[in-house]
Amino acid sequence: MSLNILIAPSGFKESLSVDAVIRAIGDGVRRAMPEARILAAPMVDGGEGTVEALVRSTSGRLIRTRVTGPVGQPVASFWGLLGGAGPRTAVIEMAAAAGLSLVPREQRNPMLTTSYGVGELILEALDAGAERILVGCGDSGINDGGAGLARALGARLLDEHGAPIGPGGGELAWLHRIDMSGLDPRLKSVQIDAAVNWHNQLLGPRGVARVFGPQKGATPSQVDYLDAALARWALAIRAETGTDVARMSGAGASGGLGAGLAAFAGATLHPRFEIVLEYLEFDRLLGHADLVITAEGSLDGQSPFGKVPCEVGRRAERRGIPAIALAGTIGKGAGETFSHGISAFASILKRPCSLEEAIENGEKLLRRAAEDAVRMLSVGVRLSARGAKAA
Repeated sequence: MSLNILIAPSGFKESLSVDAVIRAIGDGVRRAMPEARILAAPMVDGGEGTVEALVRSTSGRLIRTRVTGPVGQPVASFWGLLGGAGPRTAVIEMAAAAGLSLVPREQRNPMLTTSYGVGELILEALDAGAERILVGCGDSGINDGGAGLARALGARLLDEHGAPIGPGGGELAWLHRIDMSGLDPRLKSVQIDAAVNWHNQLLGPRGVARVFGPQKGATPSQVDYLDAALARWALAIRAETGTDVARMSGAGASGGLGAGLAAFAGATLHPRFEIVLEYLEFDRLLGHADLVITAEGSLDGQSPFGKVPCEVGRRAERRGIPAIALAGTIGKGAGETFSHGISAFASILKRPCSLEEAIENGEKLLRRAAEDAVRMLSVGVRLSARGAKAA
């Protein structure tokens, strides 16, 4: 029996691009089931790989540039112009200017990192005559609520003495007033749509500082400080613009960049797959699949809240198609994914090893895990065929 297997993974942060993940899983599938027909759908979610995937799918153009990185130093970056009909559309992924992969491990302090470079990318798109800008939010290394973005777009963030505050989420604790008189006027004539994790809140127990701050290097005391600083930021935004980002769905996306995009760029926030799947082939390919294999760096209790494996699993489940998830690590609460479309999951790690070793051997580990999963599947297929024959 020949199966149509759709490989629809995310990339593995700081290890493998989505294309590399597809290649490794495909190699593993072929080793176990050479007769399988392999379909591939890179599942970008607004984070790393989004620009390249959308540019490729629309026969657009990738534009390389340099911007201010998350630690304040220039970094190589890029954005894209999409091909096809319709308004002249630029696509930006915030990770290309303020992603965690751009923050050296020894400098991972979200009190200091900035989203300034994201604003610079938006300005470049405006300079190029963009009529619509898509901003992908994901894989961030910041927790500044979009304050850096606001400064790049022309806003002034002032302390009680009327002096500008510094970069980073920690500096928001000193914010007294926002001056938007210098905001780039072109923002009023461009449509900006941001693809965000709709579940990410700006403040509170499930706020961005508490849920994601530790992943970016924040200590427990810094988490409390950042949450309070972002609360001050939200109050200042509401006083200046009337926008209540404290209660806005998706405002906490990418270290609070969602809040900054809505308040200063006039962006409309959308559940991220609502935006990116408009340009990808996943739904069409799913119609031809017997099995889906998805993957992400980590599978845990957060996965049902806007992560790729469960988004893929839910869409597959609606069509009665089983979905297997492969992950670098299986964390607390991973069993929750069974209620969100995942039929089975497995870690690619077969023995304890360091993070550095796992990253270095990621492609090999993923290839082997895919092969093992499909070999187990083959046993089930043979048993099913044997049972049918006996009947």
